[in-house]
Amino acid sequence: MRSIAVALMLTLPLCGAALADQTPSAPGAEVYFIAPKDGERVKSPVKVVFGLKGMGIAPAGIKFDNTGHHHLLVDTDVPADLTLPLPASDTIRHFGKGQTETQLELPPGKHTLQLLFADYTHTPFTPNVVSKKITITVTK
Repeated sequence: MRSIAVALMLTLPLCGAALADQTPSAPGAEVYFIAPKDGERVKSPVKVVFGLKGMGIAPAGIKFDNTGHHHLLVDTDVPADLTLPLPASDTIRHFGKGQTETQLELPPGKHTLQLLFADYTHTPFTPNVVSKKITITVTK
């Protein structure tokens, strides 16, 4: 029991340090969609163009002040815990090479898209730099 208590005492301060080390975003930073527009009817593949204001682009793993890379959320909500690195999945697409656009294969129907900007470790900035969620309709 004593060894568990000691381990917790040594680990808890590190957890707080990780939160304190979350990268700050630049004041007024914004991400947004250049294309497609909210409500637009499109054909697949959909050309998605990312916009960024107030910060710069750098690949994942490269640390420069006020830079990061895009993550595209497809048909999902922003993760509940934005203090952790974002997982890569079909619904959370990583653009860690610094890409600012993509071709997205989507089936016909309504879809939601949202951008989330993150630092060199794939961890969202604080305050978060997240776009408005848009809805598009993919036609046949």
